[in-house]
Amino acid sequence: MAKLSPAQIKVALARVPGWRRRASVISRTYEFKDFVVAIKFVNAVARAAERAWHHPDLDIRWNRVTLALTTHDAGGLTEKDFALAALFDRLASSGK
Repeated sequence: MAKLSPAQIKVALARVPGWRRRASVISRTYEFKDFVVAIKFVNAVARAAERAWHHPDLDIRWNRVTLALTTHDAGGLTEKDFALAALFDRLASSGK
């Protein structure tokens, strides 16, 4: 998958509100009711990431889960990162 240009990244970020870019990574922190709900979300993220064969970095802090995405093979952000970000947003919305 091809690395996106800065202009393409700007357009793609507009489609995933709440995600922030830092260099070649996009990330978002989700907050849930408690640890159990946060872990259910992490498990759903893991299943989706395996199906997509594209895995986020995860940080779990009780009821907060931070996900970070980049496409290492492409050396930066690709459409795959933004597609998964949108999917993770939908998973978070359904799990709250």
